[in-house]
Amino acid sequence: MLLKTLSFVLIYPLLSLSISATPVKVVIEPNQKHVLKLKASNQCERCNLSGSNLSKASLSKANLKKAKLLFTNLIEANLSEANLMDANLTMADLSNADLRKADLSYAILIRANLQNANFTEANLSRAKMTRADLTNASLQRAMLSKISFRSANLSGANLSGSTLIEADFKDTNLTKANFSNANLLYANFTKAKFKGANFSGANLTSSSFVGADLKGVNLRGADLTEADLSGADLTGADLTGADLTDADMSGVKR
Repeated sequence: MLLKTLSFVLIYPLLSLSISATPVKVVIEPNQKHVLKLKASNQCERCNLSGSNLSKASLSKANLKKAKLLFTNLIEANLSEANLMDANLTMADLSNADLRKADLSYAILIRANLQNANFTEANLSRAKMTRADLTNASLQRAMLSKISFRSANLSGANLSGSTLIEADFKDTNLTKANFSNANLLYANFTKAKFKGANFSGANLTSSSFVGADLKGVNLRGADLTEADLSGADLTGADLTGADLTDADMSGVKR
């Protein structure tokens, strides 16, 4: 990458781009023409806004479909009802951002900072959130089918009432996450961490919990029909009223 003296500099620990843990300096020059276009019209489909400082920006109902927003500062930005379908937000900072009812289907949010972000009723179907930080984020009643949360941090996140059909939670931190009344049909929880998680009333039909540590997890009233719980540790888990019809319980610890 050719490095120049630029108007906007971001420094991030890009571990995926380095063999060591040494922070890598990422230098990106924002496309000012595209930034001005967005601010003037609230429309910037396919624009390159990577590296821009849009913190606290008012972008409600903005059209950012297929836009490039890598490393973009969107802290506390208002993106409610915005169109971010297929947008690339890799390593972007959306902490405390308002994304209620936004369309982020097919969006890429790999390693994005989404702490305390509000995704209530947003559409994140098929989005990629690998290694993203969603600590204390709100995803209530969101559409999250076929989303990838692999190795992400969802500790304290609220996903109650959300649709998460075929969602991938492999190696995900779900400590104290709230999945009450969520639809998790065919979800994959391989090697996920569940300490203090709440799955009360959730639909977990045909979901995979192979070898999962579910000690003390709230599964009260959950539908675990045909779920794969083989080798799982259910010591102290609350299964009151849970439906375990045809569930694979081989090797389960209780």
